[in-house]
Amino acid sequence: MSTTASYEHDVIAWANEQARLLRAGQFDRLDIEHLAEEIEDVGMSEQRELASRMAVLLAHLLKWQFQPERRTRSWEATIRVQRDGIAHRVERTPTLKHSLHDPDWLRDAWTDALAKAIDETGLSEFPHDCPWPVGDILDPGWMPQ
Repeated sequence: MSTTASYEHDVIAWANEQARLLRAGQFDRLDIEHLAEEIEDVGMSEQRELASRMAVLLAHLLKWQFQPERRTRSWEATIRVQRDGIAHRVERTPTLKHSLHDPDWLRDAWTDALAKAIDETGLSEFPHDCPWPVGDILDPGWMPQ
């Protein structure tokens, strides 16, 4: 396969070459194995983005609840931006909605959120498990008390 080497050395040049071959209908020249990996990685990238946004959102909701005296417009803005980003991702990629209701996925996002909140606040008395339903977490009008 003539394009395999360029994948290893310059993935952007490789991707452009693969797109050109696809458009030209030169399917026999495609680097099928690497194409399959890249396509799978697109899905994984979307899932990582969703998990990252959820962890940031949860960490800020924790800070909001456990440090009411330190609440800022910046925290509120971060919460809003992350909710909007999650909604946009799910709208653009509906399959991601399943992740939001997967207990293992949510547990992983919660673990990341705890680490962020502990690191940012120095507090350690956060709940071991997420105390809020996903519907509340994503509801633009809801904030923990």
